[in-house]
Amino acid sequence: MSTTEAETGIDWEDAFNNGDHIPGGDGFPAIWEQRAHAFRDGWTGSDLGVAYGDARREKLDLFRPKGATKGLVVFVHGGYWMKMDRALWSDLAEGPLAHGWAVAMPSYTLAPEARISTITTQIGAAICKAAQLVAGPIRLTGHSAGGHLVSRMACADTPLPKPIVARLTKVISLSGVHDLRPLRRHSMNATLGLDQAEAVAESPVLKDVLPGIPFACWTGALERPEFLRQAQILSEAWAGSEAVHPAVFDPGRHHFDVVDGLKDPDHPLTRALLS
Repeated sequence: MSTTEAETGIDWEDAFNNGDHIPGGDGFPAIWEQRAHAFRDGWTGSDLGVAYGDARREKLDLFRPKGATKGLVVFVHGGYWMKMDRALWSDLAEGPLAHGWAVAMPSYTLAPEARISTITTQIGAAICKAAQLVAGPIRLTGHSAGGHLVSRMACADTPLPKPIVARLTKVISLSGVHDLRPLRRHSMNATLGLDQAEAVAESPVLKDVLPGIPFACWTGALERPEFLRQAQILSEAWAGSEAVHPAVFDPGRHHFDVVDGLKDPDHPLTRALLS
């Protein structure tokens, strides 16, 4: 289906609006901040604000497990590339840490100061920096816009250098945006500044996937139809690769709580990421 056909009759402004369709949606940022702050206060094995570049927001937080380290998980936050910060999500490291994985959480320069293509490059640099600090295999996951960014790392034109790609053993996009073209119809594009060329160049669904790296889309079953579509189209587009798994639609989860599985060492999401 072409973009024009997909857009026919769709209210794109509403399609990407999550908060108005989630009970108590306005209250979630305060909950995230409280949980993350409490986790950071209680976790002793952490390096906060590690610079991976020269820009003000090119920093990451690294949380180390209490025992031996099995490898590195990188979580990339969402916020439509134009809001939020790594510090809202620290507690999502709990699940991987319990299994002996270090967890890095980068921030990145937000739009309109940076274009999405620049943010993609920054996340590549953040992963490289974290990989210098932690040995072993690398697993990537990210939520919403962060899901887009980790999916870009799994594209054939990844910004990651070959030695880092060789360590990459799994990528999970959580409620990711994989086709950026409809965003040009949304009011947020006044901030994102996407033109057609960049929307195409930064859409994972229009690219080939790196061969041999296990990849999956994981989305809340109660999410907006557009986010269900975004998961399905990338899963279908990359289905020719044996390492790409069918999309998972997590029962009872919506856009704001689908990430919570990462807090639980025994949750299917944590198991899927680390297995």
